[in-house]
Amino acid sequence: MASTGTASLTINELREFASFSASEQRYIKRSLDVGLGRQDAFKLWARDAAESASIRSQYVAYQELKTLRGQVPTDTSFESLDGYMGKLLRLAAFDLAQERIESFSAFRFLYERLLGAEVRPFLPSAFCAASALPQIRPDRRKHLLQSISEAAATAPGWSTREPSFYPEWVEKEAA
Repeated sequence: MASTGTASLTINELREFASFSASEQRYIKRSLDVGLGRQDAFKLWARDAAESASIRSQYVAYQELKTLRGQVPTDTSFESLDGYMGKLLRLAAFDLAQERIESFSAFRFLYERLLGAEVRPFLPSAFCAASALPQIRPDRRKHLLQSISEAAATAPGWSTREPSFYPEWVEKEAA
């Protein structure tokens, strides 16, 4: 029975990923390769010099992941928020400024995999704060902020279940 529930949740994750635009899917897979150290992102994802530069910047920005993993504030005090939310906000702003993540759903999907299930309670505030920064173009700010549902922004609780589907590069077969 438990494996049926897990399979069902994995299928939901697959469906959610399939609902993202091709650009979002590509960026999520690339970001997971960079952030989780799965593949050489330059070799796999760089199609031109601009994309190589973007990947290089992403490797630098994603150095914060090492600090953020396992450092999620667990107490209800505000003292531990400074360092954690500041770093999370800077990372979220970097990803949103790349203009490949188009919605809160895609953002949440990526960050749950980069940082684990324990980051879920902090994702709505990090997304809203990063989306509202002046570094994000005004029309894009509006689109991003409208993508977060009231339910996501005001959730009374969050699942602690770790994601099970981590999308990867799939080599195209020669015809």
